[in-house]
Amino acid sequence: MNVALIAALVAVAAGLVAVALRWRRPRIDGRPRAARILVPFTGGALDQTVLNAAIRIARAEEATLVPAYLIVVPLERAQDAPMQQEVTMAMPLLEAVEHAALRAGVPVDARVESGRTPIHALQRLWQAERFDRIVVPAPIGRRHGFTPKDLTWMLTNAPAETLILRPDPTLELANGNGYRLPGRGSGASVALG
Repeated sequence: MNVALIAALVAVAAGLVAVALRWRRPRIDGRPRAARILVPFTGGALDQTVLNAAIRIARAEEATLVPAYLIVVPLERAQDAPMQQEVTMAMPLLEAVEHAALRAGVPVDARVESGRTPIHALQRLWQAERFDRIVVPAPIGRRHGFTPKDLTWMLTNAPAETLILRPDPTLELANGNGYRLPGRGSGASVALG
């Protein structure tokens, strides 16, 4: 085959791939839909490194950041029981995440979801909405949040590409960075960057 013909076919294929990636999922009205990046967290904290990475990814992909606070409903309460204390803790965290993302020029669509476990809440969220990428914070030390078993389950069952980020634990100890809720001591924090 002619080398020039092969080069032309490769150039056309590369162009088609680039166009397909840029306009990969058109909406019904013909315009491309915005990508959605889910950042689920629980236990009253979201690490700064994870938040910053999610914001950078969302900005690079021109995507909407979807921070989702997952509330665990104890078995002794009804599944749809109001969890006012947990919602009260989640709202300032989600607001801080929203401010950090908006300062970076990233649109935000925050969520609160409940379930019997963090995974159950996450499953409920996945059933209700579509996400293009999921950025999950791995726990550091004895912090609350997702367990190694939860993380393994997510990697196996997630409906989208999933990134699990584990920040350097020595970096956090040295910097003490993060947003702490008033009156919550060292328990609840979200990073602002």
